Amino acid sequence: MTLRTLLIAVAAALTLGLVGCETVRPSVVPLRTLEQPAPCGPADTLIVMLPGSYSLPEEFQREGFVRTLRARQVAADVVLVDAHLGYYRDRTIIERLHADVVQPAKARGVRHVWLVGISLGAVGAMLYADEHPQALDGVVLLAPFLGTRLTALDIENAGGLAHWPAPPPRPDEEVDVRLWRWLKKQTAAGAPTLRIVQGYGVDDRFAYNNRLFSQSLPAAQVFTAPGGHDWPAWNDLWHRMAQTLPLRRSPACHVAEASDPVTTPAPPP
Repeated sequence: MTLRTLLIAVAAALTLGLVGCETVRPSVVPLRTLEQPAPCGPADTLIVMLPGSYSLPEEFQREGFVRTLRARQVAADVVLVDAHLGYYRDRTIIERLHADVVQPAKARGVRHVWLVGISLGAVGAMLYADEHPQALDGVVLLAPFLGTRLTALDIENAGGLAHWPAPPPRPDEEVDVRLWRWLKKQTAAGAPTLRIVQGYGVDDRFAYNNRLFSQSLPAAQVFTAPGGHDWPAWNDLWHRMAQTLPLRRSPACHVAEASDPVTTPAPPP
């Protein structure tokens, strides 16, 4: 994937309704992270949360994503990652996730890793899973950006993802072709055991591509909610997803969930 093609994908995402664009922050090494250890002691599972384009990792806290896990007794450490647009611009998102988050976790004894990504963060999750398939147990893709409709229309005209003749990899290919090729491989018969859970708002501006992709997943791994490309829909989805994810649970990890968080204005994801 070239810098040019990734920037095309990012630009497409921004022109599909994201407003309030700001200067892209510089990428720093290592990634800034917020660690949320399991309240019941060291865990063998890590959940890594990747925000959208212009969101901060603190928004996962504000919106109650970690509290939702604790209320459901999930025995896992959580890391909120400041994987902002700069890392995609620099093409370092995969390298930094691996070196700064996943590898150190594996070194300290973590056996199971899940990535949870929203919008562009879901792109990061898929790109990482494509590059390091053995490092993950699953990915949760909330309102994933899957490129423009052009590739999706090709897939639909072919009769769906299973029948789409995915082109061979090329250095100059568009990022959405790479993502769809990975999704085709992951959903094929006899595919690897990586679990993919998808969720999106039915009025999301990316809903067309998401609906097409959802046809290739088991129904139990697809969640929809009223709303668009924003936190109210993602909160609804996450509350239901967290209940069904195949994660170890322990009463000792339970923390009562406070009243539903109040969504406050935030930079567009």
